[in-house]
Amino acid sequence: MKNILKIVGAAVLGLALIGPLQSVWAQGQQAALVGVDEVQGEPLGQTIPVLGRLVAQQRSQVAALVDGPIEKMDVQIGDRVVKGDTLVVLDDRRIRQSRNLQAAMLQQAKASLKAALDQKALTEQELARLERLQSSAAFSPARLEDKQLELARFTSQVSVAEAEVAAAQVNLSLAEIDLARTVIKAPFNGVVTEKNTEVGSYVSQGNAVLSLINHEDLEVEADVPSNRLIGLENGRLINVDLSGQNYDAIVRAVVPDENVLTRTRAVRFTLGADDNALENLAAGQSVTVYIPVGSTRQVMTVHKDALIAKGEGYIAYVVENGVANIRPVTVGDAVGQRFEVMTGLKAGDIVVIRGNERLFPGQAVQYPNMPKAEESGS
Repeated sequence: MKNILKIVGAAVLGLALIGPLQSVWAQGQQAALVGVDEVQGEPLGQTIPVLGRLVAQQRSQVAALVDGPIEKMDVQIGDRVVKGDTLVVLDDRRIRQSRNLQAAMLQQAKASLKAALDQKALTEQELARLERLQSSAAFSPARLEDKQLELARFTSQVSVAEAEVAAAQVNLSLAEIDLARTVIKAPFNGVVTEKNTEVGSYVSQGNAVLSLINHEDLEVEADVPSNRLIGLENGRLINVDLSGQNYDAIVRAVVPDENVLTRTRAVRFTLGADDNALENLAAGQSVTVYIPVGSTRQVMTVHKDALIAKGEGYIAYVVENGVANIRPVTVGDAVGQRFEVMTGLKAGDIVVIRGNERLFPGQAVQYPNMPKAEESGS
């Protein structure tokens, strides 16, 4: 009996020492490198889900601007292009010769203008000489009058020649525009979604050669019931779900055109995610938009990655003086990537969101931009 009591006593003593020993062991370890986030206050309101879709702000059928056969196509369906990239090249031989003809006609018009100017200058000299002879016996008023009429005629010819030069310059510019348009370029950054023709085909001005969609500038569009539009003023921040990921979106515009059958209006939202997060999204993809309803209240929220399931509740590691301590936490509604905090945390608490699965209570931690006071406390 005494032996049994000794065994039980030793076991109890061992269990009593586990907690302090574990804490001492944790404090003796090197500080763990973790990621943290701050418990913060933000507005929270009730929402209803509305199914929306991604739409491209720029979508175009790229058309030929001059007539001609296709000589080369530099892109395939699915290719990504940058504004100004060459898409299609037309056979430009006929248009190039037309441009050369207009250049020759411009030179001819300039030559005619020079001849008219020279003749006018010569006539002005002769008229001046006759005017100096008015006081002499050899002066002929009739000849002076003829020369004045001749000068008027050459002056008119100069005006006509100048107009012909201006017209020839315009025709040459138009021919050069047509020549440049034989190279069809991307009007914006995008992805080729369809080819409407192939090399060797003859296209006329206005014929579509391919379709292009701007994959970098997608918006969310949702048909929202008219009675839910009250809180959707321009600039309001709301939450959307894309392929299981939550993102912020901003109300850009409520289109003032109501569908009489569904009593809904199209609302456009600008996504707040960075370009990398949106890289694999596509126009037409389904989006769940959470439309706010009712009044908004101020709540404290914690990042979802800070919460560790423990029994029927949650715990979180709070960093205090460079040490991670456990706090039981009660949470409420989800707010995007965060949860409303009911009990256990206060605004401004620093919680561990990366590396918390390896921590022990009382373990020293480090994180980027950690205040000096906490580092010295650890």
